[in-house]
This record gives sequence, structure tokens and C-alpha cells, in this order.
Amino acid sequence: MKVLGIESSCDETGVAVVDTEQGLLAHALHSQIAMHQAYGGVVPELASRDHIRRVIPLIHTVLSQSKLTLEDIDAVAYTAGPGLAGALLVGASVAQAFAWSHDLPTIPIHHLEGHLLSPMLADPVPEFPFVALLVSGGHTQIMQVDGVGQYKLLGETLDDAAGEAFDKSAKLLGLPYPGGPHLAKLAEKGDASVYDLPRPMKHSQDLDFSFSGLKTAVLTSLRKLEAEGAELSEEQRANLAASVQAAIVDVLGYKAIKAVKQSGLKRLVVAGGVGANLQLREFLSKEMAKLKGTVYFPPLNLCTDNGAMIAHAASERIKAGLTDLTNKHYDGSVRPRWPLDEI
Repeated sequence: MKVLGIESSCDETGVAVVDTEQGLLAHALHSQIAMHQAYGGVVPELASRDHIRRVIPLIHTVLSQSKLTLEDIDAVAYTAGPGLAGALLVGASVAQAFAWSHDLPTIPIHHLEGHLLSPMLADPVPEFPFVALLVSGGHTQIMQVDGVGQYKLLGETLDDAAGEAFDKSAKLLGLPYPGGPHLAKLAEKGDASVYDLPRPMKHSQDLDFSFSGLKTAVLTSLRKLEAEGAELSEEQRANLAASVQAAIVDVLGYKAIKAVKQSGLKRLVVAGGVGANLQLREFLSKEMAKLKGTVYFPPLNLCTDNGAMIAHAASERIKAGLTDLTNKHYDGSVRPRWPLDEI
């Protein structure tokens, strides 16, 4: 079966085609970063309008790349949540209108399930079961994944997600949106030992996270530097960026490895936009090697939101028998807040 997947949960419009036998055939992505930079963050109304402009041309692009026509598609998958309500509605409306016009089933996909299964698009493919560290702009969770649709929450953030900690700290440092990648680049020039930033909840008895205190510590450090009277130097900014990154990576890495040890599993999967962070990748690769285990990452170009992970998740649900392809509903509903344990 050939599945068309549409992702429109936030500020990226992604479309892909996946064959349940052959895998990913084609994918295309449009990022709205340039549009939102002027506002320092995502403007939901602008995001929704831009999805409307981009989604149809992207569908034609992936069909052309995969040498398929609309008549070759057997099912249409779309992100039904969580995400921005208006943005989700664009993808859902287009997916369901296309499916209705061709008498095809639609497959609503949970955004986080797409991320969780995205490392299976890489080579080698992780086998079930595994521990997953899901780190994106709005989510930080540790899951045990026993199979498609079989997810057990082991820990999650109690406030800010790791991606938000990166972005908010970057904004305090005067870096452009999206802050995370810019902070990581600036951190390459800095010394992480200069500023002793906190590692919130690192040694708690559970696998939960907290990053709001780290953001406050960054603000306090900046105010101290400003109180000294001199303008913040590039070296100071780089050192602070390096210290922020080290603190986040330290906490994420420690908790992820702790989860692996507690589970008794030897496979760790990292998914979500923060999974592209090179320091996090290096840390986890070294620690899993010590445990004689393996860590899996999605390809760098599939770490952020994309249509490939949505089409792939739908394909995996079809193969696992978790989707009723005879049930055709086109009600346009989405779930901006959708707990993963309710899928």
C-alpha cells in the first residue's frame, strides 16, 4: 500500500509517500522559520495560512519525485494532534478532502508517535522493544516502546521541555529564532566550565525533568554580568551558551541512561528536534557503548517535524493491524491536546 502523509502541526509543512513494502519513496518539507523570525516565535495564524499555501504544491512535488499519480495512493495519513489547532485543521482538511474525493481511508496520526517511530527510517533499524528519549520543542519524555502502539511513559518534563530551554536561553542571549540551533553553534566557541548552571532534577528518584529553573539561572547570570557595567562580550555569550547546552545534555543523557539501566534493555532511540544536537548524540553514543548497547537516531533531516514520519507511522500501524482501512470518516476533527497513552 502507498500512503500519503501530511504534517502541519506547527511551523513546518511536510508531505511524504511511504510504501508499506518498499519504505519511504519521497518527502518534501517547507519550513516557516524565515517568516516567524521577525516575531521571535511561531505566530499560529500565520502558520496556518502558510500551510494552506504550501501543502498542495508539496503533494505534487512528492508525487512527481516518486513517479506516482493521485490514483496510485491507497490511504492518506495526517497529523491529528497534538499541535496548533488551526495548523492541524489545514492538514486534516486537505487530507480528508483528498481521501473523500478518491474514496480512500484516512489515518489520523499522533505527532509524537511519528517522532517515536522516525528512527526506523534510518539504517540500521532498531528492533522492539527499546527505550525512547523524545526531545522536541514542546515535549520531553522517556518512553518504553514494546511495539507499534505499545508505549509506556517512564518520565516527562514537569514544566519547560528541553527544546524550550534551548530556545528561551537563546532568546535571553539575543540569538535569533529558532534559538536552539543558534545556541548550539555559539556553544562550539565557548567553555562550558565557566558558568556553573544547575541540573534540575538530575538526581531525583524518578525519570522526570524540569528545565524552568535553568532558564531562570541563565537570566540571573546575565543580570550579574550586566550589573558589572561592561557590555556582554562575544566570549561571555559563547561561554554561557556552552554552559546551557552542557547542563541540558547532562540531564537528558543521565536520565536516558538511567532509564536504559532500569529497563534492562540495550537499545535507546532518540527522536525529536533536539535529537539533532551533536553534543547529545556524542554523549549518548559513548554511554551506550559503555553498556554494550546501541543508540539510534533519525537522519538529521528527519529530526524536526516532517511528513515522512507521519506516513511511516501510518504504514507501521497498517502492518501491525491497528488501522481499520474500511472505516472512512471525514469529519475534520483534530486533537490539539492529545495524550500519547490515548491513541
